[in-house]
Amino acid sequence: MAFTLKLGEAPPDFSLPGVDGKNYRPGDFKDAKVLIVLFTCNHCPYVTGSQDRVDRLYAEYAPKGVRMIAINSNETVDHPTDAFEHMVERAKTLGLKYPYVRDDSQDVARAYGALRTPHFYVFDGERKLRYTGRIDNSPRDAAKAVTHELRDALDDLLAGRAVRVPLTNPIGCNVKWLGQDGHWMPADACDLV
Repeated sequence: MAFTLKLGEAPPDFSLPGVDGKNYRPGDFKDAKVLIVLFTCNHCPYVTGSQDRVDRLYAEYAPKGVRMIAINSNETVDHPTDAFEHMVERAKTLGLKYPYVRDDSQDVARAYGALRTPHFYVFDGERKLRYTGRIDNSPRDAAKAVTHELRDALDDLLAGRAVRVPLTNPIGCNVKWLGQDGHWMPADACDLV
């Protein structure tokens, strides 16, 4: 069995605390035409390098019915800057317009099969996974990005088309798993393409 959620599957349910004091679950976004579940963190250079693009993309697509929830699943023993209080601070500093939630148990990251930060999962209006992977081919450096897979997937879904490139390898830092080396990945996690 593959580690990462397969195309066509529904989003595993969760209820996680957000930096705004509310709890969030996928069902809270039932009116969204498209739902993005993003695994992210506070410190990864691929996350920080693509943060502006993510925020601009969300600002552009939210009026079209796209919603997003960002999940930080990194362990905090060896990565204390990913602790909840730092998430709250980061969300305020950045002025995040979408929920940013904490997965302390890492159960949600396991359920989705999150491999890296950032790792995007895009679900259609029927809540079937239609795209998973990266924002583009250069999340760390916008000047080097020549592909735009996440944006293309959103455009396809909103136009009622099948996603042309539904699966890409996420580019970023490994999810930081409790009790494991920072570069560890589960045995059943492998390159997607």
